[in-house]
Amino acid sequence: MAEFVGKYKLISSENFDDYMKALNVSMVTRKLANAASPVQDIQLNGDEFYIKTSTTFKTSEIKFKLGVEFDEQTADGRTVKTTITRDGNKLIQEQKADKPALNSTLTREFEGDTMKMVLTVGDIVCTRVYKKE
Repeated sequence: MAEFVGKYKLISSENFDDYMKALNVSMVTRKLANAASPVQDIQLNGDEFYIKTSTTFKTSEIKFKLGVEFDEQTADGRTVKTTITRDGNKLIQEQKADKPALNSTLTREFEGDTMKMVLTVGDIVCTRVYKKE
């Protein structure tokens, strides 16, 4: 699982604003998030993962074990029940909200020094590409 470990900086993003709109994120938060260039720092300590996502205005952190549900406070302020699993070179993050229409999936696919992150809510799909620093 060492192939997941490292710091990844955002290099491209498609449809992120529509993804946030679908999650009812406020316009002010959407503007800030769209202007940000996040860095995701992914670490592994034994069987526990740690992902820290940093921007100039917000930092969010999650710690988890694969397949074990946990409470997550998302960067946009939502509280969700999250389970992350592994499928080959992918980490699949399922977020369950109080309203099923707000459930979302974040899939991180790792290939070489690139992490492609596909975020979905309903029929909205956002693709963000990160490069390892």
